Amino acid sequence: MFNFKGKVAVVSGASSGLGQQMALALARQGATLVILARRMERLEEFRPKLIEAGAAEVLPIKCDVTSTSDIEAAAKACDDKFGRCDILLNCAGSSKDNGVLEMSDEEWDFTIATDETSVFKMTRAFGKLMKKNNYGRIINIASMYGLVGNTEIPTIAYHTSKGAVVNFTRAVAAELATYGITCNAICPGYFYTELTTEVLDTDKFQDFAKAHVPMKRYGKVGELDAAIVFLASEEASYVTGVILPVDGGYTAV
Repeated sequence: MFNFKGKVAVVSGASSGLGQQMALALARQGATLVILARRMERLEEFRPKLIEAGAAEVLPIKCDVTSTSDIEAAAKACDDKFGRCDILLNCAGSSKDNGVLEMSDEEWDFTIATDETSVFKMTRAFGKLMKKNNYGRIINIASMYGLVGNTEIPTIAYHTSKGAVVNFTRAVAAELATYGITCNAICPGYFYTELTTEVLDTDKFQDFAKAHVPMKRYGKVGELDAAIVFLASEEASYVTGVILPVDGGYTAV
């Protein structure tokens, strides 16, 4: 089970953080990787690690996921090189935090474009390659903050964008099922990334997490791998429209 040899997986946001962790999880199963990010030098540095982990082949492509032209060029490059896209992992994202009464238009627009609209544009472009081959696994990285609010960090645009990704996932699952394409979402809890480390390392937030996360800790490297591998697999052929929190129980209470 869970052998990805011969499968082409596209991973956005692969220059750092969860994107790299998830790309490595797919590499370990023998997938061919197409890795996307704005920082090409980071992708080039990451490429040998994927090969060492077991990836059959790795194609790095510079791509800003807020740019329609960049995304369409990346999809064409993937099609030209491999003739297919079997797995799409929409992981790229960023956020400008503020509360609903203080957030500026610029902060709102940046977050929505990066965390929500980009998922639509990526799915539109690479979903066409999947439709051509009547097969696909789309996995969107939402957040537990797409399922609930929070009382610790004012981040209204992030909550909104990730909530939109959750229902976008359900709508895509219903629409594309006829083409053999599944679409599911993972909602991570608190994991260390470049964007979260500064906050997660504070005593105040560690106390908050211990009080609100039933497992009383943050997620560890590798604890998203099983979810990614399962949802991306051929074996998950009847699993679609699922919203899977991996959050230590945060959304259970």
